[in-house]
Amino acid sequence: MDTNSEAPITPVRRGKYRHHLPEFKRAVVEETLRPGASVALIARTHGLNANQVFHWRKLHREGQQGDASSAMLPVIIEPEVTADQANSAQASGSLVIESGRLRLRIEGCPDAETLRVVLAELRRS
Repeated sequence: MDTNSEAPITPVRRGKYRHHLPEFKRAVVEETLRPGASVALIARTHGLNANQVFHWRKLHREGQQGDASSAMLPVIIEPEVTADQANSAQASGSLVIESGRLRLRIEGCPDAETLRVVLAELRRS
């Protein structure tokens, strides 16, 4: 005979789900990406479950975390061009950036500051 058959069965209610802002998620993920960081320790520090943080890391890697600044763009690296080739009139190159409906093509050799400004604006949109 089961001795617990007369014990009342009371359902255990789970608390409300906590919703975290994308900025908080990104900050936690960035903490875990530092060399030597422990996901479990960082999760515990923030009162989170380590599995939840691992899930956020996966979304971050896939660019699906919901934060535009964490989205990654695919990059294809082509063979290196020497300075002589880059300065010659025959040398031509282009950079094509595609994101959603946007397609940006940059011809020639733009300076680093121009690229920095363009990429910063793309991250904001």
